Amino acid sequence: MKVTFYGHSCFLVEGNNKRILIDPFLKGNSQTSASPEDFNVDAIILSHGHEDHFGDCLQIASENQCPIIATYELAMYCQSQGAKVHPMHIGGAFQFEGFKVKLTQAFHGSSVNHGDHTIYTGMPAGILLTMNDHTFYHAGDTGLFGDMKIIGELNEIDVAALPIGDNFTMGPEDALIAAKWLQTNRVIPIHYNTFPIIEQDVDSFAQNLDEQGIKCHILNSGDNIEI
Repeated sequence: MKVTFYGHSCFLVEGNNKRILIDPFLKGNSQTSASPEDFNVDAIILSHGHEDHFGDCLQIASENQCPIIATYELAMYCQSQGAKVHPMHIGGAFQFEGFKVKLTQAFHGSSVNHGDHTIYTGMPAGILLTMNDHTFYHAGDTGLFGDMKIIGELNEIDVAALPIGDNFTMGPEDALIAAKWLQTNRVIPIHYNTFPIIEQDVDSFAQNLDEQGIKCHILNSGDNIEI
């Protein structure tokens, strides 16, 4: 499994000859120079509907003729905009050809802006993506919650992408607790420094993880790790 970061919360995950894009916020993302046209993918997974995660999913899905995998309400919105979709929901798993997706809970919100209206798009989610017997956990936007202990007990998580920006999500202190509860040895910090309100000292976070025996991968856009 190869995991490539494209700033904020966007990842491309490759394995089993499949390419899966998560939360493709590209246009307007100050952390990347990548554009929607750069991606040839087999599926898109959305953690929730907010603009900095929903991003360019409709354009990429249309150009690749690939499905958008999301919670039911968000998937139905995408379908109403012409996208192919695979609806799921919290706690559900599905074995696709070459990869498995399971959605976990996340404590946040989910909506899309449609013209002058804000449309509620159901519950936000975390994502467990398994390929080649390896599992990548994308927590989505979330605060710390106790069931992260259960997620860690029930799944062998090779690497976890955890938000550290605070204000809208967990901050560094809570993300450190989350990493321990998830029982992972590797963490990729996400959802920080894109906007002034979520600026954080990522080096300090990495040092605190290291003191707990957890490797922190601080990635810039285009950087990747292989599991």
